Amino acid sequence: MTDRKIFHQPAKGAGYRANVDALHLARFASAKTARVAFDLGAGAGAVGLELLELDRAVRVTFIEIDADACAFCSKNIGSRAIADRARVTEGDVLDAAEAERGRADLVVCNPPYVEPGRGRLPAEPRRARARQGSLDRFVKAARLLLARRGRACFVYPAPSLTTLLAALRASGLEPKRMRLVHAKPRLPARIALVEAQAAKKGGLVVEPPLVET
Repeated sequence: MTDRKIFHQPAKGAGYRANVDALHLARFASAKTARVAFDLGAGAGAVGLELLELDRAVRVTFIEIDADACAFCSKNIGSRAIADRARVTEGDVLDAAEAERGRADLVVCNPPYVEPGRGRLPAEPRRARARQGSLDRFVKAARLLLARRGRACFVYPAPSLTTLLAALRASGLEPKRMRLVHAKPRLPARIALVEAQAAKKGGLVVEPPLVET
């Protein structure tokens, strides 16, 4: 009998809902096991929960500014056997990173894909807030959190990949591993998965593409 787990999150149209991008990010970040991991802009906790369930992180701190999302995240954690290995922090990612600087072996982040003042947003306010935000703020938070030789893994739209790479380098993080995800074999990449470290330039490994169907 399959041990199915329920993932609690807002109803459709009532807030931001996790999608397959979160699972792609968790699997990408699972290349190595982390002792201390942080999930930035965690929402209901999909990325960090997957790391814990896969036993690829010993402990995860979920950082999320939206109170309702934090409540869903706490509910998801409490319904699983990994509850003693997880912690939810409600607040701004940069403020939280200041208090935890240098502690992370791994940071994972599925940041807002729309910079403030750009693009079309959902009409529902909570979904709009989750979709729009400053990428630089998340990247700077990741840099503050990382311990020596720590890794930061991001998922971001492939057409805006240069924006992510520029933000990483501006914060002192160098891309070291990348994988592009395609919806279908003949279509352009949909999202990019990028791992970065505080390290010298060069040495980027581009992994084989992932095709979803």
